[in-house]
Amino acid sequence: MKHIVVNIGCEYGSGGPEIGKMVASDLGIEYYDRDLVDKVGEALDVDRTLVEQADNDTNVRFSFDTSLGPRTGNLTNKVIYTQFDVIRKMAQSRSCVIIGRCGNYILEGVTDSINVFVYAPEEVRVRAVMNEEHLSERKAQEVTRSRDRQLHERYKYITGTNRGDRAYRDLMVDSSVLGWARTARLIEAFVEMATETR
Repeated sequence: MKHIVVNIGCEYGSGGPEIGKMVASDLGIEYYDRDLVDKVGEALDVDRTLVEQADNDTNVRFSFDTSLGPRTGNLTNKVIYTQFDVIRKMAQSRSCVIIGRCGNYILEGVTDSINVFVYAPEEVRVRAVMNEEHLSERKAQEVTRSRDRQLHERYKYITGTNRGDRAYRDLMVDSSVLGWARTARLIEAFVEMATETR
């Protein structure tokens, strides 16, 4: 297969990371999700916990020393800029699947990049979160809505657009129709056909 980067954005609980792992494994390419936090932490020399916090919020402050004394800055912006750099370098050096992280925005215009968005009805996502995180239905619904809102706000903060906007995706798929494994196969088939025309 030609060099390819598959960016998978997803609604919380729709199976995006799990589907992405299957796609990466079946295509024999790298997979990046939460491990990007480690790479950003290494690049910034900042504690992983702080980087994770900045990865999820839009205004995480951090302090640093200067010749004029201690100052504070927005760690979120620093994490975002570093993630941009890390993602661009990874995308240039190897074929991979990237989950979230505004990969479709960061790699906009890159011809060997395919942008997918995975979604599902809320009740299906809530059931998945209940099973994965061992939560009551009410708690799973709260978590699903909260995480979705958080992800949407972060995406909008970075890109100025909505996460599931079809104008920025090559393929949008409801993972509840085929299930996660067959959704992965559908994405793989799409990727293989798309690479033939690029």
